[in-house]
Amino acid sequence: MSQKNKIRQARRAEREEKQAKQVITWIFVVLVVFALAFLGVFMVQGM
Repeated sequence: MSQKNKIRQARRAEREEKQAKQVITWIFVVLVVFALAFLGVFMVQGM
């Protein structure tokens, strides 16, 4: 029984780590998109 719990816990930890990496990636992508949008807005206003 203890062995099953260890395996299940390891799989869960692996899945959570994978999800955390995906969340970090998406946050980074959104920040880059916002930065480009603000850059575009300020360049248009400057013209």
